[in-house]
Amino acid sequence: MTETRGVLAPATEAEVRERFEGVGPAAQTVTREVARAMELSKEEYDERVTSDVVGAAREAMFASLLEVEVGDYEEFEAAKADHPDAEVHENGSDQVDNAAWHYVPFADALVATTFQNEPDAAVATLRRIAFSNFYEPVL
Repeated sequence: MTETRGVLAPATEAEVRERFEGVGPAAQTVTREVARAMELSKEEYDERVTSDVVGAAREAMFASLLEVEVGDYEEFEAAKADHPDAEVHENGSDQVDNAAWHYVPFADALVATTFQNEPDAAVATLRRIAFSNFYEPVL
């Protein structure tokens, strides 16, 4: 039985941009709180916590919230049948038992990573791949 992880599944490029903007304030807050936990002085904070740092946090947060299905390889095969016209981008081997996948509606693409063990690592890898290849280019 598949397990759904994550909450973001934007259907259009406009929705991708809207959702990405929406995680901006949270990324800024998380970055500030991490700097505070690291006991950075105001001078260190001003020097080290640049807009690029906050931007990287925003990208990581957005990617980590993408909705991903996790299941066995047969369930992934069924997901491919649910999206018969989708371009499939499969990373890994089809000789393993499990897969994590994410459907990108605005690109009609099904992105997957296969795995034998370690579903958390597979999900994290899949999210980075999906973000880099499909979401980042429309931002």
